[in-house]
Amino acid sequence: MTVEQFSGRLPCGSRFLDLTRPQVMGILNVTPDSFSDGGRFAQVDAALRHAASMVAAGASLIDVGGESTRPGARGVSPVEELERVAPVVEAIARELDVIVSVDTSTPAVIREATRLGAGLINDVRALCREGALKAAADSGLPVCLMHMRGEPGGMQQHSHYDDVVAEVRAFLAGRIAACVAAGIAVERVILDPGFGFAKTLEHNLGLFKHLASLHDLGRPLLVGVSRKSMLGQVLGREVDQRLAGSLALAALAVARGARILRVHDVAETVDVVRILAAVEAAE
Repeated sequence: MTVEQFSGRLPCGSRFLDLTRPQVMGILNVTPDSFSDGGRFAQVDAALRHAASMVAAGASLIDVGGESTRPGARGVSPVEELERVAPVVEAIARELDVIVSVDTSTPAVIREATRLGAGLINDVRALCREGALKAAADSGLPVCLMHMRGEPGGMQQHSHYDDVVAEVRAFLAGRIAACVAAGIAVERVILDPGFGFAKTLEHNLGLFKHLASLHDLGRPLLVGVSRKSMLGQVLGREVDQRLAGSLALAALAVARGARILRVHDVAETVDVVRILAAVEAAE
């Protein structure tokens, strides 16, 4: 199996991301209704403390999200999302030495988060929302494009595929082209296959098995499967009992060439990455 290699450092605002090795992105949901930790970090002080703990544990990026995208989640207005996200982005960018990623599809949030010090735009809608491509292009920041069909509230109604790997690949290739046409350099693009988004368990497992086939798109892959329902379906475990499954998939993702792991359990995932690196470095 050939794993795509990426050289150099990706500029992320005032900081750089080393793409020559796997990096861990810590999840920071500042929402009342996220599936795993909704409401725990809605206050700025609590969010900043949690971000600091993830940085101390080895996170290279903190992904701040103000809109839950779990199945069945309700939408939020741009104003509400901005009120949740902006103070947290500003505090982390000011206080911590870490790249702040903003998990958003909203042009106003992209623009304000950029102004406040964000270093990466992570969009589950792959910049499809009106005005998002231009806002991202104007930001000068790297973007992560994720595969999803429909909207989070009803996405599981759109989970029919003839060939999930080929269709995810075609969608992502199309969004790369849209970014380039909008003035976003291809070197600024990261890709996320979108595990759990408009996909059944069988789709998720098949996509994971063939993850390396997405490398011919030529861009780094971000994988986010931490605590997700696919683990619960396989293991029969509740959200707070899915650490072992999450770590197993993190190891498999790295083996299949993922460059960013988006996770809740940073310290444990960093240990996985370090062990894999030690083995690879051995004679």
